[in-house]
Amino acid sequence: MSHEGAPARRSIRVRMTARDTQQEHRASTELELLFDLTFVVAVASATAQLAHGIAEGHATTVLAPFLQVFFAIWWAWMNFTWFASAYDTDDVLYRLMTMLQMGGVLLLAAGVPAAVDGDYRAVTLGYLVMRIGLVAQWLRAAREHPESRETALRYAAGISVVQVGWLLRLWATDQGLVPTGWQVPLFGALVVCELAVPVWAERPGSTAWHAEHIAERYGLFTIIVLGEGVLAASTGVQAALGSRGVSGSLVVIAVAGLVLIFALWWLYFLEATGDALARHRDRSYLWGYAHYGIFVALAALGAGLEVAVEQTGHHLTIPATVVGYAVAVPVATYLALYWAVHAPIVDRPRVRPVLLLGAAAAVLVLPLAAETVGAAPVVAGIAAICALVVAITVAAPREAVAPRPGG
Repeated sequence: MSHEGAPARRSIRVRMTARDTQQEHRASTELELLFDLTFVVAVASATAQLAHGIAEGHATTVLAPFLQVFFAIWWAWMNFTWFASAYDTDDVLYRLMTMLQMGGVLLLAAGVPAAVDGDYRAVTLGYLVMRIGLVAQWLRAAREHPESRETALRYAAGISVVQVGWLLRLWATDQGLVPTGWQVPLFGALVVCELAVPVWAERPGSTAWHAEHIAERYGLFTIIVLGEGVLAASTGVQAALGSRGVSGSLVVIAVAGLVLIFALWWLYFLEATGDALARHRDRSYLWGYAHYGIFVALAALGAGLEVAVEQTGHHLTIPATVVGYAVAVPVATYLALYWAVHAPIVDRPRVRPVLLLGAAAAVLVLPLAAETVGAAPVVAGIAAICALVVAITVAAPREAVAPRPGG
């Protein structure tokens, strides 16, 4: 695809300068879409491991590694996305650095099963490869775009220092120098450092990211994690069909799972996020960072749906209540965070906060009946609640939003 105002394609060398933040019809490039495909693999690997852990009755054990690995996946994707929104040249060097980061994603994905067992070597190595590619891009931006040199150098330095911290953490853990009780707090401290880098780096001046482009990129990643839900449910259906054939409960869960995913997709795209980001660029950190919860909830939902289908076909030994909450908790988290994510930037949200929070509470109550009615009716009830939220919102009259100053 070709877009007006985009940089020259397939050029050997294009000077890296800030993109136009007001460019019309700015959309994801072919390279960005290819880059996203590697994250499909990484998210699928993490989701599969979570599903296996829940099915085996080790949900609490596998949850922490899942959240940690998913942070590495999401943070690497987000860093590339915001950089590309400001400095995408699509020349040969840019493509090669992007390919390097894609290789890191695949290496990280390959290390996810080992990470669940406490071995983070492959995950850390893959993350290191991704960070090397990104640092090289920032150093190039510092050299070729003098107006933002200080910001670019701060990014390169901050990312490098924190990456050293990750390597030291891996080394200390392998050497037995980090007590088990300190591993999660140490991870949390490094996460805080990662999140602080953009805030510190952009003090001299903000990068030229494009609001509509960023909104589209986040929407595409939302579709990726929703797609993992479809894949996980399909995997579970295949396993169930192979063991017992078609049953009423299996049909109910399959249909309810599709309705649920469709409702959550519809809900996400109800808000005009691009325009909202353009009006409130200073609040982009809150919006961008809070999406970790949105994405991880949708990925966890995929695992929950897979477990629900498997329970219907194989009668897993875990209680039906656990199966119900494997679906309900991610959905309730998504509904609550949907409001929290959009509150800083959307002046008059289409989806009422009371409706979202009420739906989240109702979703969390349903699994209490799972031991009596089974997992299938619970999943169907959750899907019905989410569909009702969408229906009420779409049917409600829309309120006008005040135009941007100068717009």
